[in-house]
Amino acid sequence: MNDKNALPPSLVESIAGFSAGVFSTLVVHPLDIIKTRLQVDRFSSSRVGSSVRVAQGILRNEGGIPALYRGLTPNLVGNSVSWGLYFLWYGKIKEVLHSWQSSREGNGKGGSHLSSLDFFIASGTAGALTALLTNPIWVIKTRMLSTGRNAPGAYPSLVAGIRQIYVTEGVGGFYRGLVPALFGVSHGALQFMAYEQLKRYRQAHGPSLTITDASTTTEGQRELGNLDYLLLSSLSKVFAGCVTYPYQVLRARLQTYDAAGTYRGVTDAIRQIWRTEGMAGFYKGLGPGMVRVLPSTWVTFLVYENTRILLRRDRG
Repeated sequence: MNDKNALPPSLVESIAGFSAGVFSTLVVHPLDIIKTRLQVDRFSSSRVGSSVRVAQGILRNEGGIPALYRGLTPNLVGNSVSWGLYFLWYGKIKEVLHSWQSSREGNGKGGSHLSSLDFFIASGTAGALTALLTNPIWVIKTRMLSTGRNAPGAYPSLVAGIRQIYVTEGVGGFYRGLVPALFGVSHGALQFMAYEQLKRYRQAHGPSLTITDASTTTEGQRELGNLDYLLLSSLSKVFAGCVTYPYQVLRARLQTYDAAGTYRGVTDAIRQIWRTEGMAGFYKGLGPGMVRVLPSTWVTFLVYENTRILLRRDRG
């Protein structure tokens, strides 16, 4: 395929991100429900076995296995659109930074490497733009995952949720939890900063984890295999997750059905959680969150990287 028929790099990034979001959501949605139920629970203490207790309750009282897939539509829409937009903007911003550095250094296009700060800026900016556009989907997703289908006032579908929020809360209802979501941009920024730097180091210095002999890229760097992507995505996700997890709890609490009558804002939510639940309250759902997040991360990055490789190979 010649260059006239080649897909633009930004479109490659967007398709790869969209595909990654779809696959990762389908794989880990039940764990997302359990994590969300624990995050919004204001009355019980965090303890070993909480995840199993929640899962058993859902299976026993809400309709069995299908209940573990309640809210799949907003979760699927939210993750696929979010990853698609995120990688689109992330790639675009990296291109701008590359061009800016190259022109500043006068060494020609592609002659400079991005720093950790550059990756942090690119991923942080992409994350903020994505959060602003997709927050309404996450509000509905949180509410659907936090309640059973037969609970009073529960949304039966994504469209019903949109209609109900608009009628009862107005446009502002779609942006509940936006402030902690913007705080959470630091999670993606830290993750991608670590991932890109680990990836660069692995390409330049690390031993190959591919089944066959390692090949090299056009820049003389080792081409990474799927096991490399598993390792690097795991390390970067655990690093970012341990640092930023409390924002997920705050966002979930502020997006529940009764949030307006419970918390006056982010500061009040922090104060109430600290007073009634202590530090452990900010880490509720961390267990299933970590169990969920690693398979999700593996699927996301494997699909993303392999889709990019496939689309670029077809372009070549």
